[in-house]
Amino acid sequence: MLAYIYAVLYSPTYRQKYAQELRTDFPRIPFPLNADLFRRMAALGQRLIALHLLNSPELDPPVARYQGTGSNDTVRHVRYDEARQRVDINADKYFEGITLEMWAYRIGGYQVLEKYLKDRKGRRLDDPVRYIRIATAIAPTIEVQGEIDTIYPAVEASTLALGGASTALQG
Repeated sequence: MLAYIYAVLYSPTYRQKYAQELRTDFPRIPFPLNADLFRRMAALGQRLIALHLLNSPELDPPVARYQGTGSNDTVRHVRYDEARQRVDINADKYFEGITLEMWAYRIGGYQVLEKYLKDRKGRRLDDPVRYIRIATAIAPTIEVQGEIDTIYPAVEASTLALGGASTALQG
């Protein structure tokens, strides 16, 4: 059930359609009559959960690398260089393999990769491997969201109805 709900909440169509309601109320989750649709969405949700917990086998090998010289791991600035597909954190260190799509990926109002580094500005980056894994998780997340969005319209079209209104689980 959790994996199904997670998939619905990661549908770009769902997020756009219910953007205002998601800001002011609990999300309403449509439940399809078709068990196959439910299982397919749940499988995609499970895949997302594994990616977001950073324990998915899809994270190996990583798509990003931590590069540079010296031992200066302090985040001094956060600058994305689209041409070189890299994020500089200081004059000596950077992450490479960061596509524009990964860099621009947002959850809520935040660019995930930018926010992670900005929250650590002025401090030593203790775990660059974690950043690499987060960056690596974004690429398949975008792919899974596309898959979810191909299924989601069928979910809404076959929603369970009780008493003449669509039934939705309300948080």
